[in-house]
This record gives sequence, C-alpha cells and structure tokens, in this order.
Amino acid sequence: MTPALEIDHLSKSFGAAEAVKDLSLSIEAGEIFGLLGPNGAGKSTTINMISGVCRIGQGAVRVFGYDTVRQYRLTRRLVGVMHQEIVTDHFFTIDLALKIHSGYYGVADDRIWRQLLIERLGLGPHLHKSMHKLSGGLKRRFMVAKALVHKPRLLILDEPTAGVDVELRRTLWQFVREINESGTTVLLTTHYLEEAEQMCGRIAIMNDGRLVALERTEELLSRIDGRSLLLYLETPLDRVPDPLVTWNGQLEQDGRRLRLCLPGETAVGEVLQCLAQLQLPIRDLERPRPGLEEVFLQLTGLNLNNNQGGSL
Repeated sequence: MTPALEIDHLSKSFGAAEAVKDLSLSIEAGEIFGLLGPNGAGKSTTINMISGVCRIGQGAVRVFGYDTVRQYRLTRRLVGVMHQEIVTDHFFTIDLALKIHSGYYGVADDRIWRQLLIERLGLGPHLHKSMHKLSGGLKRRFMVAKALVHKPRLLILDEPTAGVDVELRRTLWQFVREINESGTTVLLTTHYLEEAEQMCGRIAIMNDGRLVALERTEELLSRIDGRSLLLYLETPLDRVPDPLVTWNGQLEQDGRRLRLCLPGETAVGEVLQCLAQLQLPIRDLERPRPGLEEVFLQLTGLNLNNNQGGSL
C-alpha cells in the first residue's frame, strides 16, 4: 500500500540556522502518527514544507505517492492542515468562510459534511460571528473545521489543543478518532505527552532538527532504563535517609512524598527490605507507569512539558 506521507532526506535552513536536518520518515495510510519535540526541534517547519507554506530546502515529500512540488495542486487537495498559529480572516463569518473554503482546493461544497463539522465542533451558535468576536478556543474549533471541510485524506494537526479547555480537548480527540476510523490519516504534534500516548500508534521524536527516535508507542515506553517508586508518608521528612540516596531519593510535597528512581537491574524486594529496616512512616506506595516524558528526557535531556510555546 502506498504510504500516506513519505519524507525523504528533507532539510531546511533559514540563513545560517538549520531548522530541519536530513529528515526521513514514512506514515502509513490509516495511522494516527505523533511528531514530538521541544521548541525549535523543527516540527512546524517540517509541516510547513509538507503543506507548501514554505519551500523545501533539500529532499522530497510525497503524499499518497504524489510529489508535493511537481504535483502541488493535487497534493494540497489531499492534505488538510491546522497550523499552530491562529490564522483567521476577520472579514468573514464562520458560516461564509466554511462555505467557500473547499473551493480553494477545487472541491465543491458538501453542505451535509459542512453541517456535520459545525455540529460536532460546536460552532452552530457562532456561525454568524466574525472572527475577531471569537474566543481562542472557538478560533481553534473553526480552524479544525476549515482543515477538514474539503475532505482531505491526510489531516495534519499542529498543536491543536494548545490553550484550550479540557472539554474541547476531549471532544476534539473523540472526533479525530472517528474520522481516522473512517479512513483519514492523521499527523499530530503536541506538547501534551498524555495525548500522544493515548492517540498515536507510532511516534517520531525530533530534536535540534534531527530525528532521534521513530518507533511504536509501546516500544518507545519499553526503552526506559529505570523505574520510579513513590512512597507516601504519614509524617513528613526533612531529609532523605542516607541509604536511599543510592536510589536518587527525592522529597516532594513538603516532605510527605519520597520518590526513588530504581535502575533496571534493581530488585524491588531489595528496596522494600531496606525500607523495612529504616521503619519509615509509610502510608502507601505506588509504582507509576512510565510515560513518554521519561523517554523524551532520556533521548534529549530536555523537559518537553516546560516548552509550551511555538517551535521552528
């Protein structure tokens, strides 16, 4: 089967700054694929090259087998993009903008499909408002609808839930799952790691313009070298007991929680025996499930959740 997206040795520089460096990856039709990385990793520049917003420096991009430079009219019709930056036309209402937008791609307006987008994204009560009267969350709902109104086969969502409320986030992801099940391939970038973990079958991680990992989500999680053990204490501690320094003991929540980081070869029984000898006032303990943030930290040394702004 022809991949939905093929990126072949893609590079892009802005003056002396290299934003994307020899990037190659392939996304299969029907996937929900995650592209992660800190600010400046090159994610948005990559998306802009895929969608034709900026020129390709070197390399090639193919959408369902069609070259995005030589066959740009066709490939742009096959792709719908919600960009990270909020871009709207203040002269149009939501209703008018959605009615005419599919025509930009040479696609006839499908009233039934358009009404479905309006209903599912909660835009109905706001159809006759101009863009400058919309909240940030409503603008993002509109941008999702605009990206989908011409029925693209590949949907690209660049930070779609940045700054939106929990209800909209939940509604959006349910809708994305539904359109994916109906055959639309999805490429997602997000700083919310739990979203990528829940939504994506495969994940690529970029750092400093390069691809540093590309695996199935569960395989990425299995790469974590260590495990955490959380101890909830009846009475707070003012320092970590000396025997627990070996396991990088850290006090949290004003001394009422103690976090231990266990290397992969450490037996939990050994730790429990040490704790019993120390007679700590333990109320409860927890072994949290490792997540993508730990993988990201190991691969890049950066904390993705602390990089909430835009990216190259």
